[in-house]
Amino acid sequence: MDLRQLEVFAGVYELRSFSRTASALRLTQSTVSEHVRLLEEELGTRLFDRLSRETVPTRAGELLYGYARQMLALRSQARQVVDDFLGHVTGTLVIGASTIPGEYVLPAVIGRFRERHPRVAITLQISDTRGIVQAVLDGLVDAGVVGADPGNRGLEARALMPDELVLVVPPNHPWSGRSEASLIELQGEPLIVREAGSGSRQALERALDTTGLSLAEMQVIAEMGSTGAIKQAVKAGVGVSVMSSRAVDDECRHGLIARVRLKDLSVTRHFYVVTHASRSRSPLCRAFLDFLATEFPS
Repeated sequence: MDLRQLEVFAGVYELRSFSRTASALRLTQSTVSEHVRLLEEELGTRLFDRLSRETVPTRAGELLYGYARQMLALRSQARQVVDDFLGHVTGTLVIGASTIPGEYVLPAVIGRFRERHPRVAITLQISDTRGIVQAVLDGLVDAGVVGADPGNRGLEARALMPDELVLVVPPNHPWSGRSEASLIELQGEPLIVREAGSGSRQALERALDTTGLSLAEMQVIAEMGSTGAIKQAVKAGVGVSVMSSRAVDDECRHGLIARVRLKDLSVTRHFYVVTHASRSRSPLCRAFLDFLATEFPS
């Protein structure tokens, strides 16, 4: 079987469209159709049913897809092994990250990595910690950087760097001129938190647990799915929040948000790089993990 035909077939299978596949692979739609036609001719069966609004794989197409992906993956691995032998680092790497490392740490790290290996392309996917952990387990990303140790036997996790969570308040808040506040005072404030599954939410819950409190005893007025949304809400005076100091450095420096120390609550955590425990790592993935180890020595 021709690997280019299999690549086109896999594209049509995943995108359910000849036109979208042509755009993704930078081919004409007639070329995509011809590749699929030749593959169907070789196999002696139809691989897709062309319906009015969608291209649907036949049973034969369903059976072929898994093998096509394996063969294409093997081609990629073969190329990377040879490049590794020759001292070249090439290919595409998919990294998953939770919000704070994904938005405030990894972009600069990826830039430095690409300065060293300019033939590499990196896709950075951002979700919450729970989502990234699942993506690593499912093999959808090569490695993940998350805000909590997943504690999963199917994963290998290594601590990268510490992160401190701090109390932030609107610039016109009565506490904005204070250096510290107490946990008892915080219980009387409208609190904005991240959604369940977030690493920062888990860190806050663990810290509160050491004091004998829980989020249920705080005045939680909103749960939000991103750090950016929480920052905008705090700026607007909706409430206060406990969030990564890395995420609010710029806002605090420009007076858009005020940072206040909680004198009786310490919220610290580590970011972790996680990989699948049993899947083999590509030479490119190994190179990136080695680079992270030099950037953040333990």
